Amino acid sequence: MKHFDDRVAAVTGAASGIGRELAVALAGHGCHLAISDVNEAGLAETAALAQRAGAVRVTTQRLDVADREAVFAWADAVAAEHGQVNLIFNNAGVGLGATVEHMAIADFEWLMGINFWGVVHGTQAFLPHLRATGDGHVINISSLFGLLSVPSQSAYNAAKFAVRGFTESLRQELDMLDCGVSSTTVHPGGIKTAISRNARMDRSLRDLGMDEETAGRDFEKNFITSADKAARIILRAVRRDRRRVLVGPDAVLLDKVQRLFPTLYQRLTPVLMARDRKERAA
Repeated sequence: MKHFDDRVAAVTGAASGIGRELAVALAGHGCHLAISDVNEAGLAETAALAQRAGAVRVTTQRLDVADREAVFAWADAVAAEHGQVNLIFNNAGVGLGATVEHMAIADFEWLMGINFWGVVHGTQAFLPHLRATGDGHVINISSLFGLLSVPSQSAYNAAKFAVRGFTESLRQELDMLDCGVSSTTVHPGGIKTAISRNARMDRSLRDLGMDEETAGRDFEKNFITSADKAARIILRAVRRDRRRVLVGPDAVLLDKVQRLFPTLYQRLTPVLMARDRKERAA
């Protein structure tokens, strides 16, 4: 897919962050949009921004991507309303900070329902419509934490590693089918969004020397790439039919560290986190 003009893209989690910037950037390229989120107010703002960015059609849907039936119904509605669907950006995501031992299973299931099953639902629901165009692309948002793990993020790591494996397998199947549809796995580093601010933080973080009240803000200090820049990098990767894209200099660097030192980084991470904690306390 060398251009987005007069194509139709579906974007989940479009009320803010990367999802919003993807929608606005796509509209600027002349791409019609079907956007969804649980945040209807934010979704309306994104729709208005997209329509100012380009003379395109934008439809909106309040959607919980963990609800499989709702996602399939939305996919069919998008195809009916727009006449076709060329791209699906499975972007919706949430955060959770907790230790493995004390993490509430309800919180774990909540995160997996959105961050992993939401990707599965979106991929399976839209694939038949993408194949019908003969020119489609599935873009699944994993994370830097789909490449390496850190303390307190076991649930998030589990979901994002799963997205990576799921999408890499999908890409190979699409290559074998030669059906005109492709896929890309996206690994953003620290992107300036509200995901940490809106994450669920468990008091078990105190066992790791962290404060559940400030953990989200502390994570945000490591966010160095703007959401609009992330969107530009992702869309460039789609045009180039990249299998995997790293978003942000931190993602590029830490991917290399993980590949070169797959066990050493696990020893160093707790030490570096403890040092950072002492510096902040001082």
